[in-house]
Amino acid sequence: MKKYALLLCTLALSAGFAWAAESHGDKERKEDIARHRAMAAAHEGAAKCLEAGKKEDVCEQELRTACKGLAIGKFCGMKHQH
Repeated sequence: MKKYALLLCTLALSAGFAWAAESHGDKERKEDIARHRAMAAAHEGAAKCLEAGKKEDVCEQELRTACKGLAIGKFCGMKHQH
């Protein structure tokens, strides 16, 4: 029974995501692409900051500043383990 409920939830979520993706027009799609590129550039900047030998908290602050208004969360939409 649990597997069946899990399957139904997965199918419902998949359908919801498909509907959400289709509801975007060309303008919204271009805006999403631009946001993803801006987030990628911010993360590249954070990587370069760390490569330069700066402290992690300094690089995280620069990342937060670069991503302000772009993504959810203090890690610009991405978080990884340490």
